Amino acid sequence: MRIALLPDVHANREALSSCLEHAQRRHADRHVFLGDLVGYGADPGWVVDRIRSLVARGGVAVLGNHDLAVMEEPRPQMSPEACRAIKWTRSQLSEPQMVFLANLPLRVEEEERLYVHANAWAPADWEYITAVFDAGRSIRATCCRLTFCGHTHEPSLYHMTRGRVSRFRPVSGTEIPLGRSRRWLVIPGSVGQPRDGNPAACYALFDDSRNSVTFFRVPYDSEAAARKIQQAGLPQLLGSRLAIGN
Repeated sequence: MRIALLPDVHANREALSSCLEHAQRRHADRHVFLGDLVGYGADPGWVVDRIRSLVARGGVAVLGNHDLAVMEEPRPQMSPEACRAIKWTRSQLSEPQMVFLANLPLRVEEEERLYVHANAWAPADWEYITAVFDAGRSIRATCCRLTFCGHTHEPSLYHMTRGRVSRFRPVSGTEIPLGRSRRWLVIPGSVGQPRDGNPAACYALFDDSRNSVTFFRVPYDSEAAARKIQQAGLPQLLGSRLAIGN
């Protein structure tokens, strides 16, 4: 089975559409959404409905901090721009769409795989994995051999061997074997708002029969996504940053 791993869509219809089309051409059998379906972008309703339809067909979606903020109050750590987007998003979603977000789990375990938005050690605290120390903390917090998460908006791959954690920066389109003698933490980046200086959307494809993962960068119409943000009256920064991947 080939599983498309799609983190941090952030209501970006153009980016999600391009990634789903890309994954379809590579024969993805299933879709897993690693949190933050909404926030920042101008198409929250369309994105939630699209993801909801894929979950209904056997996919998985987990809760992100922006998804939670739509139902509650944003945390103090959120920027003013993010808070404005959350308030606007709340006004755009229907009751069924809100119910779908409200029912998203913090984490999902399947066989030897863990799907979670931020980390494995305290999913509801929304702390970031930015270095090998954080990655090790997350890997040690679960019995699963493979952990897939988002939140950082930057593609990264960590592995632990005999208690030592190392970081590997993946190259788009290069298949990486996930050796069974190691434990792995896979962060595909962000579909809707990459922050590593590359504006192309990010996702990854896990092949359980080959026990491998491949990271991908997918160009999309970021100008159209930014234009929608501006037309919606959302903070201009949320659109302009799409062009530079920051």
